[in-house]
Amino acid sequence: MEFQPLKEGTCYYFEGPVNIGYLRNGEEGMLIDAGIDASTMKKVLKWLKQEELPLTHLFITHAHSDHYGGANYLQSRQGVHTAAPVLEAAILQYPILEPLYLFGGNDPLPELRNKFLEGAPIQIDQMIDEGFCQIGSFAIEAILLPGHSYHQLGLLYQEIFYAGDSYFGEKQLEKHGIPYLTDTQLAMDSLHKLKGITCQGAVPGHGTYEENFQSTVQSNFDYHEQLLEWLEEEIGKKPDGMSHEDVIASMCANYHVRASQLSQWLLFRTAVTAYLTALLKQNRITSEIKDYRWFFKVLR
Repeated sequence: MEFQPLKEGTCYYFEGPVNIGYLRNGEEGMLIDAGIDASTMKKVLKWLKQEELPLTHLFITHAHSDHYGGANYLQSRQGVHTAAPVLEAAILQYPILEPLYLFGGNDPLPELRNKFLEGAPIQIDQMIDEGFCQIGSFAIEAILLPGHSYHQLGLLYQEIFYAGDSYFGEKQLEKHGIPYLTDTQLAMDSLHKLKGITCQGAVPGHGTYEENFQSTVQSNFDYHEQLLEWLEEEIGKKPDGMSHEDVIASMCANYHVRASQLSQWLLFRTAVTAYLTALLKQNRITSEIKDYRWFFKVLR
């Protein structure tokens, strides 16, 4: 993890597997996201103390545990005013909601209640929606970017944009094969929105800071479209249609994803379903319940 200055005196980020932003305004300092666990947060706190940098506020871009897992440890160590997007705040306060919704509403099995799906609960002091807002002394523009998560917000401050997981670095796209999304159509709409943001540069949740980040955003859009085209073609090979479970198996096999554990499979089930629902929204496929299974067909 390396501390990278973006705008001296005001904007920085800790570059790592999951990036953590840091803003400073006089005697106030704010983290943007908190890493996956206490170990990550201990490193952040050690660095800030060593550099004599203040920490008074925390903002969580969205309620996925790799972005908020270290927040409970931070709150247990010191008082920190914590802000989060509306709706995402509910999951941050009751993290069991994530394994609950991934498991289709059934009580999650013990193996699903791990730090990758369920971080420790945190207190939320301020809920934020899209638009200009004040978090302590920080005057920030919050930009709604759903698709990867339900009400994810990116933050624009002093011409630096902290994008959360609204887009991924190209290496991360290749690594995951099928990126986690809750709604592919909304994710692609958010990518269009990102290209219209005027700023000095952007920090994704996974990847590196880029001044000319729009090309990476376009690569994300092209990648999603590629997956949609593959999926439409795959379903089209079956005149009688494909069941939901067969679609999941076929897509995961084609993109060589690792889904040997239930938790992994549930994440990919959600992601594949996000691409299916995008095809439905675009009227490129139809669906029906047949023989007690969800089937998909290409419109002909």
